[in-house]
Amino acid sequence: MKKPSSKIREEIARLQDQLRQAETREAERIGRIALKAGLGEIEIEEAALQGAFEEIAGRFRGAKGQASGKRKAGDGGTAGASPATVATGAAAGSGSEA
Repeated sequence: MKKPSSKIREEIARLQDQLRQAETREAERIGRIALKAGLGEIEIEEAALQGAFEEIAGRFRGAKGQASGKRKAGDGGTAGASPATVATGAAAGSGSEA
């Protein structure tokens, strides 16, 4: 028994809504953590911040995470420099909050 295209479209719409809700929850969670770490007070370009987040994600994923870093895959040297920037920013953020 095949589903009619209208039922498939309804299912896709429902799944897209679930995806948007899940992404919103994840974004809010990460945003709260970033603010607690003091990232809201640091002036940094969005691309640099995204690269730092990708480096952090790679560390938590292990070796597999680096293969999934789509935008920074060929930029290993820059990604290696990002942790120092993040560490400095995190230290500066926590120092100003203390």
